[in-house]
Amino acid sequence: MRSQFYGLYLREILRTFRNPFVLLVTIVQPFMWLAFFGSSFANAPPSVIQAFAEGNNYLAFLLPGTLSTSMLSVGMFGSMSAIQDKRFGFMKRILITPTSKGVVFLTKALGSATRGLIQFPIMIVAATIFGVSFHLTALEWAAWVAALFFLAIGFSSLFFAITASSTDWQTPGVVSNFITMPLMFASTALFGGQYFPAWMKAISAVNPITFSALLGRAFVLETPVPWINLGYLAAFAGVLLAIGWVVSARYLKVD
Repeated sequence: MRSQFYGLYLREILRTFRNPFVLLVTIVQPFMWLAFFGSSFANAPPSVIQAFAEGNNYLAFLLPGTLSTSMLSVGMFGSMSAIQDKRFGFMKRILITPTSKGVVFLTKALGSATRGLIQFPIMIVAATIFGVSFHLTALEWAAWVAALFFLAIGFSSLFFAITASSTDWQTPGVVSNFITMPLMFASTALFGGQYFPAWMKAISAVNPITFSALLGRAFVLETPVPWINLGYLAAFAGVLLAIGWVVSARYLKVD
């Protein structure tokens, strides 16, 4: 099983670098959020900055949230990869071997999460160019990367579980549109949540994107770090991994 896992996981990583377009989109998408959305508030009056970014530099405020929301698209691309494997026969060839469906699911989820982390160093460099400074310790850098990895694992598992029985190209996009917008805006990834209505505050309080954004934001803005958020994200990843494993073992099919 170990060799099967390594082989499939390596394939997931290599296929990213063999497709320049996918690699380009993976890198450029969060950069465009930072460049265009973040810069749109560059000359805003202090009252606006206070409302949107809780009085902080908006680019520094936005960066952790942008990285967190980008983990949503990671899950969509992972489920599209699985559907591609089904339609072109690769999945069938794998499933007639002793390789378990759970291993196939696990390599897809981990491969998607690993691809998502490609964005991290690119975004840090971009934010530095835009004037954001970083004073993190090695532990804080590692914790930030771990938080994003847990978030990506959770969402990759969620998307895979939802699309496990599908061979329709449109399914990942429809699922992504249904999930992405409410999770993104009902979080503190893009704006502070102090002006949310009560029902949005309730969603934000249990939204894993909020946990990730707040943790990364504390590192960047040098505010008290909510270390417990890392535990919440680890639990989120663990629960969704377990659900994805069970669902894939039962419902993963190619026909």
